[in-house]
Amino acid sequence: QVQLVESGGGLVQAGESHRLSCEVSGSIFSIRTMGWYRQAPGKQRELVAIIHGDGSTVYADAVKGRFTLHRDNAKSIMYLWMHGTKPEDTAVYYCHVDLIETISGRSLSDLWGQGTQVSVSS
Repeated sequence: QVQLVESGGGLVQAGESHRLSCEVSGSIFSIRTMGWYRQAPGKQRELVAIIHGDGSTVYADAVKGRFTLHRDNAKSIMYLWMHGTKPEDTAVYYCHVDLIETISGRSLSDLWGQGTQVSVSS
């Protein structure tokens, strides 16, 4: 069974740095694109950043220059480093994977984690 498990949510003081992790567990052969999305109260879920299998990244304008995405392919873990945090970064952050190939040959698509709350206080 493949699962996405996020960790690292919590309360952060504005300006501080923080790190979120997303670990993909299970018998994984390959993972294509991984990413983070977030949803603030009363707002739609939005893209934060994605990282492709070749390491290339895309960042939302709101976080560009402040957040950094790193992927450890050997461990199937993705990290989101949040620097220069702002109160408007407060949201539930979701890990997403667009395509996973398992060792048994199954293809799983559009997988989401359960979400982790990040609250940035001013």
